[in-house]
Amino acid sequence: MEKLVEKGLVRAIGLSNFNSRQIDDVITIATIKPAVLQVECHPYLAQTELLAHCRARGLVMTAYSPLGSPDRAWKHPDEPVLLEEPFVKKLAEKYGKSPAQVILRWQVQRGVVTIPKSVTESRILQNIQVFDFTLADEEMQAMGSMNKNWRYIVPMITVDGKSVPRDAGHPHYPFNEPY
Repeated sequence: MEKLVEKGLVRAIGLSNFNSRQIDDVITIATIKPAVLQVECHPYLAQTELLAHCRARGLVMTAYSPLGSPDRAWKHPDEPVLLEEPFVKKLAEKYGKSPAQVILRWQVQRGVVTIPKSVTESRILQNIQVFDFTLADEEMQAMGSMNKNWRYIVPMITVDGKSVPRDAGHPHYPFNEPY
């Protein structure tokens, strides 16, 4: 990756799904420091400690699945639905916005880049309309307190009749560390 930067073929290097230890391992040996870390991040998985770790090392955090990926095929019927969270809906009503816009605004105010997925033109336009309101400090704190350390995007397999993370036994599996 560093050679690609040196050749001018890419402008920056990014990481995806690295934990704090893995980030530090890369920074220790890197000639060109990574610029960004892309991870699943939303109010149910706020990644507060990892965000602070990234900031302390000059990395920008990018959130994938910032709305909880409610349309994914492997969604379990018992899992929490972020866009139906009562507090988020209450804020959406207060500001005349959608629940998705409230969640995206929360990320913007935290300094987290978001990449919401949508194939619907109206939602794509709506996703960018988050710069005309500001959540109050207490609303930001309340959004952050919704954290459940809940990951929506973890490949699962069945072993002995139990659903388990597919790669959890791998020595470099990033989600065995607290952040």
